[in-house]
Amino acid sequence: MLYRWTRDLHLYTGLFISPFVLLFSASVFFLNHGKLAPLVPPATEAVRELRIPEDFDRLQGREAVTRAREILAQLPLTGEIGFLRYVRSNRHLIFPVSRPGLEANVDVNLDDRSAVVTQRRTGMMEAVAFLHKMPGPHNVAIRGNWLWIRIWKWFADATVYLTMFISISGIYLWYALKAERRIGFALLALGACTFFGLIYGVIR
Repeated sequence: MLYRWTRDLHLYTGLFISPFVLLFSASVFFLNHGKLAPLVPPATEAVRELRIPEDFDRLQGREAVTRAREILAQLPLTGEIGFLRYVRSNRHLIFPVSRPGLEANVDVNLDDRSAVVTQRRTGMMEAVAFLHKMPGPHNVAIRGNWLWIRIWKWFADATVYLTMFISISGIYLWYALKAERRIGFALLALGACTFFGLIYGVIR
């Protein structure tokens, strides 16, 4: 009974997460070997008569991003805000906005209630690389300020946990098949030697 349940969960869990695993795998090749596409002139657009929340000179962290998203909702743009930079000398608020396939920079003039939006379209591989790196360990206090990145975070975490389950259940399923134990032990030993050999070569 345990073997059958483990086998079925191993199979169907693997099928469920296979698109996510393939995306992470393909994006690793781009991160290691890829090059950015030839630069395309970015598109620039000015937006005026914005409703500007107050107190940007006092706000920080998540609260500041929440106020910045009120401005973003008035622009022809959606995505994850990377960080906020408030320039006191001229009262400008600057923040990048990203999503798969698009990188943008927003420069808001708080006094004039206007913004200049500069956008650059990215290729498919840059898009999957963006998903690979998101939400990431940087700017944790504000990360996940876009709904779709929060959802992506849940599935990315689930992919890790389910991959661990598939690995552990795969070892159990292999060990339960007595006919496969000998070659399995040989491959485990080969894999372990390769792994620890690489670790030794890297850290020595």
